[in-house]
Amino acid sequence: MRLFSIYMLFLSSLTLISCQEDESTFLDPVEVNDDFSSSMMDWSGDFADYPSEGDTDFELSISHEALPAPLDQSKNGIRISGNNRSDDLFMFIKKKVDGLKANQRYRVRFTVNFASNAASNQVGVGGAPGESVYVGAGFSVVEPMKTIDSTDNYYRMNIDKMQQSQDGASMKVIGDIANGTEENNYVLISRTGEFTGQADENGSVWLIVGTDSGFESVTTLYYTGIKAVFQEMTN
Repeated sequence: MRLFSIYMLFLSSLTLISCQEDESTFLDPVEVNDDFSSSMMDWSGDFADYPSEGDTDFELSISHEALPAPLDQSKNGIRISGNNRSDDLFMFIKKKVDGLKANQRYRVRFTVNFASNAASNQVGVGGAPGESVYVGAGFSVVEPMKTIDSTDNYYRMNIDKMQQSQDGASMKVIGDIANGTEENNYVLISRTGEFTGQADENGSVWLIVGTDSGFESVTTLYYTGIKAVFQEMTN
């Protein structure tokens, strides 16, 4: 009986140590939870990885408008669309977040909600319309912007973004846009993932969510909401 009591005390001690380690790793979270039904909630968008001249063939557009049928058309979303003639079109939205701790390291848990009409398990030019369009999320202390690369006169990002299925220093791949059906109808889907980084000296970061495409045709998505939970890391 004495040995059993000692064993149970040992297990209790391990549990307490484990809880203390968990509590010391993360403090109270800061949450961004934006629904785009009524507005873009200070998010804005742009494109990269396409030529700086003659970009009209890419049919690039960003707007805030009603969701398409068969979805509830009384609700709105951020519509982003482009024709991937470069075989590498990057389409993204971004938002600045203030009020974090200066130079603090955070783990962010993303939930990205959007509507996609890219059926699963399809064949397309250059790649599948669903599985070859990768979704990524992350953040940066500098504002994500496109700049002209003088070596090829293409618009490139000023951050180390994702590169199709490959993670970058400022973004992680969290899935693709395949809608889980055999139909090219818009379906509401969700992708989740985590990213770890550090806030700047003012306690600010720029959130970025986007897609990098290997499908050489038109992709049109409607973002309906984005949630980002910042957890302060102490280890």
